[in-house]
Amino acid sequence: MDGTYTKKVLKRVAAIDLGTNSFHAVIVDIFSDGSFYTVDKLKEMVLLAEKGVGNSLSADAMDRAVDALKKIKTLSEHQGAEQILAYATSAIREAKNGGELVQRVIDEVGIKITAIPGRVEAELIGLAVQHGIQMPQKPSLIMDIGGGSVEFILADKEKFYHLSSKKLGVARMTASFVDQDPISNKEIKNLQDHFHEKLADVAQAFAIHRGSILIGSSGTMENIGLMISHMQNRSPNLSVNELKFTAKDFFVFYDKVIMMDFNERTKLVGLDEKRNNLLPAGLVLVHYVLKTFGIKEIKLSAQALREGIILRYLKEELDDLREMEFIDDPRRRSVMELVHKCDWHERHSRHVAALALRIFDTFKIELKLTSVDRELLEYAAFMHDIGYYISHRKHHKHSLYIIRNADLRGFNENEIEIMANVARYHRRSIPKARHPQYHSLDKVDKDRVKKLSGILRIADGLDRSHYQNVRSIDIEKDAKKVTIRITTEADPQLEIWGAMRKNLLFEQITRRKLVIEEAATQGVLV
Repeated sequence: MDGTYTKKVLKRVAAIDLGTNSFHAVIVDIFSDGSFYTVDKLKEMVLLAEKGVGNSLSADAMDRAVDALKKIKTLSEHQGAEQILAYATSAIREAKNGGELVQRVIDEVGIKITAIPGRVEAELIGLAVQHGIQMPQKPSLIMDIGGGSVEFILADKEKFYHLSSKKLGVARMTASFVDQDPISNKEIKNLQDHFHEKLADVAQAFAIHRGSILIGSSGTMENIGLMISHMQNRSPNLSVNELKFTAKDFFVFYDKVIMMDFNERTKLVGLDEKRNNLLPAGLVLVHYVLKTFGIKEIKLSAQALREGIILRYLKEELDDLREMEFIDDPRRRSVMELVHKCDWHERHSRHVAALALRIFDTFKIELKLTSVDRELLEYAAFMHDIGYYISHRKHHKHSLYIIRNADLRGFNENEIEIMANVARYHRRSIPKARHPQYHSLDKVDKDRVKKLSGILRIADGLDRSHYQNVRSIDIEKDAKKVTIRITTEADPQLEIWGAMRKNLLFEQITRRKLVIEEAATQGVLV
């Protein structure tokens, strides 16, 4: 042996940041020592928020999104990526029809999109920046300017002091505040007043953990850095990572550019043409932050959300290598062994189970259900998505097959059939006589499957983002209606859409109309 150490590649993974303006993908090799190596990258401009963030996505915007993801998937497959991690931010999370795009991408592209709340987005960006650049000893302000939101992170090389996501993205601000070209002084003042109101908590945190450096990530900040560099004849040849400029450099650039119109801005070297309309709002934001916080130096990070996705995934993969805690109950141990073998979506599945049991407990007596039914529902919730181990398409049917053929210990045949059928009916069709596995059940077990599936469908819909956005639920019922009020961390539209599109079976078993609405108060984790 020559004494050299060769790292083992555990997996090749693609991560996609589905932003408001653009989709960014990175394909990496993950190594056994916890590091990763970038194999390829791709950026596709999609401009999802052409009608403004929070409104419905247009048909053209959804077509652009699907087309972009098809290109990214083709590249990922060509490069041999074994898994694709796709995280969506504010444009999809807030859109009234964001759920339709998520479902369309599953059906047409075969990619499962996870819609994350802003706090998580900020955390992942912070992880990526800490990993990708030389962090100063003192806390620095990290600012990631997107189309729908802007993430603010106060961090040093080891920890975070502040994480927040503000609905101040350049597409949102342009749609709300900028009508003139060039931007007018009144519009600049209105933007500054808005920033003053919305950034009070960031300013307070910065005052406590004061630093002198602003670290910028993502497209708007990269474009600004490139344009300043070109003006100074020092454009980077390879990467914008660690590219530095001073606040004075920015202010000189700002004064030259802010009153340019669209045509004049097209001549700026370093500006992505599809960001032209959005540049003024971004410039006003950066100007406000530098002036208000008294920051003297700016540097750029080429790593952002997509690398943060990889870092979190890497940590979870390595954590899963530890031995599973010994479980005495053979039924639970058998289920847990199965879901781990199938690379289950653990946080999603546990959260869905908690929501399902909350709904079960409300209707247990009324629906004449038992403690055994409760146990079977919990296990079905744990296993409902394990069909992804075979394929994204028809994964509910694959879950049915795996559960029925997994030799689960401690259960009788009827109990296995009930869990398998309940998992199968968590999406798509409700139970029908023509379905052979359901048809073979006796009348009593068919009734149990309907009741438990009706509950699981709503619980699964309430985590449509797969990111545990619903923090608590409150259930009220009367003779005609069941109202589920949800308290969420971020915008609730995707979860309400996800649950209400699965309402039919629940309404049949409860004989009431289902209403799901946002609660007015802050809740706690279920």
